[in-house]
Amino acid sequence: MNTVAAQNLDESIAKQLFFGHIAEDVLFPYPQIRERDREMLGAMTDAIDQFLADKTADLRQYDRDAEQPPEFIQALRDMGLFGLIIPEEYGGLELSNGAYARVLGQTSSHDSSVSLTIGAHSSIGMKGLLLFGNDEQKQRYLPKLASGEMIAAFCLTEAGAGSDAAAIRTKAQRNDDGSWTLSGEKIWITNGGIADFYTVFARTDTPEGKVTAFIVEAGWDGVSHGPHEDKMGIRASSTTTVAFNDVRVPAANVLGPVGKGFKVAMNILNSGRTGLGGGAVGGMRALIRMACAQASERKQFGQPIAEFGLVREKIAQMTADCFAAESTVWMVAHLIDSGRTDYSVEAAMSKIFASEAVQRSCYEALQIAAGNGFMRELPYEQMTRDTRILSIFEGTNEILRLYVALNGLKGVGATLSELQSAVGGIFNDPIKGFGVLSDYAGRRVREATGYGTGRIRAPLNDALRPLARLCEKYTVELSKASDRLLRKHGKKIADQQHAQKRVADIAIDLFVGLCVLSRVESLLQAGHPAAEDAVKIARLFARQARRRMARNVRGLERNEDEIVESLAASVLERGGYAWDVM
Repeated sequence: MNTVAAQNLDESIAKQLFFGHIAEDVLFPYPQIRERDREMLGAMTDAIDQFLADKTADLRQYDRDAEQPPEFIQALRDMGLFGLIIPEEYGGLELSNGAYARVLGQTSSHDSSVSLTIGAHSSIGMKGLLLFGNDEQKQRYLPKLASGEMIAAFCLTEAGAGSDAAAIRTKAQRNDDGSWTLSGEKIWITNGGIADFYTVFARTDTPEGKVTAFIVEAGWDGVSHGPHEDKMGIRASSTTTVAFNDVRVPAANVLGPVGKGFKVAMNILNSGRTGLGGGAVGGMRALIRMACAQASERKQFGQPIAEFGLVREKIAQMTADCFAAESTVWMVAHLIDSGRTDYSVEAAMSKIFASEAVQRSCYEALQIAAGNGFMRELPYEQMTRDTRILSIFEGTNEILRLYVALNGLKGVGATLSELQSAVGGIFNDPIKGFGVLSDYAGRRVREATGYGTGRIRAPLNDALRPLARLCEKYTVELSKASDRLLRKHGKKIADQQHAQKRVADIAIDLFVGLCVLSRVESLLQAGHPAAEDAVKIARLFARQARRRMARNVRGLERNEDEIVESLAASVLERGGYAWDVM
């Protein structure tokens, strides 16, 4: 990557980290909420609290029954919660991605299934129509989707395909009149049993491409859904199979270009991850509130357990995780709202971090509640069940870590290929050849000296300098490690999943750390009453991230990966554990 490319304002911030570059012009100052959104959010969050706070017992029963009754779905319609991100011209509220994430955070603080019903509709179910729909399609469907007259679902996953979206078997055959005949079955479809509008992906194998996206209405002949799945968590939300038996789909219902359905699907998933992250943050806020109340009220050995260091450690960690996740989710939402086009890696990072943070918080909050937390009368066990799905759906965290690593390494690999080409052709095109060599050599010199690479020049409070220096140091380490890995493995890096995970985790810590740094600086500048406690969060995050990143950098050279692979192979061959004490 040359200097001009590194400074391209529309290039992924996260990908630039792999080149040792911190895009501080994008990250600083921390983005602020739009005044219009602030005004709307105040009224909306209050209304959500008033509506859901009175339904605590009902929501618990919906979880037991594994269904939200029709009158409850109607109440969600009446509140306008199906039109959150739809433009005003079609009857929606036209919230920004950031404001939308905040709304899902509020609903998640009461019940995750509510957020999922709303979020599956907006984040993925009809998001493809917003992103790729033509004017006629939008005029035809968006008003009904905004009012909730039509509820949307996203039909991608199939049996045997899992995270491999390219392996779908549902087929659509083009007919002579331009229509399509659609056949196949999708599984685990959120809102599947209540949706009227399906975004469906099918294999078309046309000259234009292999996969195409379609808008399919539930009322059409040949469309059906199975019974509600009996799930571990988010039980009240509708999850079913959806089947298509020779369904005739008009040509007007092709969504996006024919053959470009995979791109449509990935864009939908990437842009929808702020909703998932916002929901995770809302859950963490509620868990922290519950944990504080529990720790203050419960007494052991003659004093509140809030006085005990190990309990205080849990509350501090939950708070730091929530702040870091919120800072990252809001930054990604701002990147999308500001019109940037390359944000998929950042979105994946925010999903990974937020989904794992809320699961840790559930574990710790339940632990503070102790035996009471294990009982179904209190909300901890349901929240623990509900949040477990977050690291699985919309891309498993394992797949997303590989996505982060390979997308970052891809650009570095392109630079090395360009370097090899320049060396080979330097006598044919000396100006271009020496230019490439000069760019690369300059970056390596900057990495070696630490001068001019990965520097944060934005004015920062002295208390934040340790986190800034940490980000500067490990951005360079990430760049050097990426270069070494590609020189060692070349294209075979795609097979080195242990190394990819370490690289991804370094990059995630860096991006999250930069979001925390930017946000805390903005809080200090604004004189926020809790700014000094935010500084403590930054210091805590810096120390913990330093240990994680140092371990991952070392692990790229010295690790136990071969032992792990060999042991796993033996256990898999045996089919289980081999050392019964009998």
